[in-house]
Amino acid sequence: MNYLWLAAAICSEVFATSSLKASNGFSRLSPSIAVVVGYGVAFFCLSQTLKTIPVGVAYAIWSGVGTALIALVGFIVYKQTLDRAAVIGMALIIAGVLVMNLFSKSAAH
Repeated sequence: MNYLWLAAAICSEVFATSSLKASNGFSRLSPSIAVVVGYGVAFFCLSQTLKTIPVGVAYAIWSGVGTALIALVGFIVYKQTLDRAAVIGMALIIAGVLVMNLFSKSAAH
């Protein structure tokens, strides 16, 4: 269940960040409301995750996967391009999260 909370936190954060772009500096009401609600849900879900997963591990997964997903949303929804260095950097973030979860004793809970 703990990783379901973390997945929900990540999805909510990606939704909120996407809405932040759509809010146009909080000048559009609906996306602005989505930002506040999305981040509220994200932090609630993350707080539930922290009951069983160490904070460093949870945050590394949350930020790493969230970064990659929001870059994907930016590419698909907002037609933003990523150069080779950005793609390599995100791949390294994801690789770091995988290494931590697969091989580190810190991830054990």
